[in-house]
Amino acid sequence: MSDRKRSTALALASALAGTAVLLAAPAAHADVVDVAYDCKTPIGDKSAVSPIDIKAVKEGDGYKLTMSFQKGVSSSPVELGKGAMSPSAVVLVGGAETASVPVSGASNPEAVPANTPIKITDLSGTYTPGKSGKVTFTAGVLTIKALGTTTTCTPGNSPKPSLELDVTGAASPGGSGGTQDTLPQTGPTDSALALGTLGATVLLTGAAGVLWLTRRGQRARS
Repeated sequence: MSDRKRSTALALASALAGTAVLLAAPAAHADVVDVAYDCKTPIGDKSAVSPIDIKAVKEGDGYKLTMSFQKGVSSSPVELGKGAMSPSAVVLVGGAETASVPVSGASNPEAVPANTPIKITDLSGTYTPGKSGKVTFTAGVLTIKALGTTTTCTPGNSPKPSLELDVTGAASPGGSGGTQDTLPQTGPTDSALALGTLGATVLLTGAAGVLWLTRRGQRARS
């Protein structure tokens, strides 16, 4: 093969490989969405807006979701020491199926001064689709626990989804909703199981079978 033909063949193979990768990659659309939180705190109602980013990374049959806050959404009248605050939230799934995915994160890595917006660490959780299709991920209720108190922040502006993704339902039962029927396996294993079942049946009916054979023999001799 000439050098020119070899170069052309390599270029074509590279192009086809690139096309295959693009086709195999899941279609996704992500936005950083401003979420207006209305918070019920121990010292009264508060409100704040934070841009929210949600990412999804494929892991086995599911997806690891990461919810990131670009601004603090609440504050404390007293200083919060290191590790005093624990955040968690819910990511709402819509589209092909409806679900709520709990996400949580680490406590504050540094002390938070009084009356200072609390920076929420990244929250993560696992979503396992029960159905295939296009799903959306939207920020839900945020919960902040600190110093024995609980602050609940609810999105008040009906935010749009932060992420839209094409997913494939789990091949085995245990997804976020629904199960998948499976055909029985065939092969030596099934043969052994069948023989085992037959053996158990013979064992259970052995006494009755012996009695029937004995009576039949007696009738034949009479």
